[in-house]
Amino acid sequence: MKQHNESFLSLVREVKKNIKELTVDDVAHKFDHQVAFTLIDVREESEWNQAHIKGAIHLSKGILERDIESKIPNKSEEIILYCGGGYRSALAAENLQKMGYTNVYSMDGGWTAWNKKHFGTKT
Repeated sequence: MKQHNESFLSLVREVKKNIKELTVDDVAHKFDHQVAFTLIDVREESEWNQAHIKGAIHLSKGILERDIESKIPNKSEEIILYCGGGYRSALAAENLQKMGYTNVYSMDGGWTAWNKKHFGTKT
């Protein structure tokens, strides 16, 4: 498991106070009940290419803010972001909120937690 620097973790803890999060069970429930939402994988391209949740779109954290409005112009659409562990997606969620997106969530635990639940590439 990746070890993160304390200053990074401190930043993420502060950001998480300002965003909404869903558990992997919450997201799986949405899939199971065919709730409409857009799932965005904000990991790096190499991570995406190894495996990702089926149905997700890829907008890495490095380009998310630049490209989000062309992909999702409706700022009230439900968006769920995920990364490897829920840290980068939390940072990305805060930025989308600052850009006016009102229904954005970070998936707590990210890809790692998703796989621990054995959801795999569930759609």
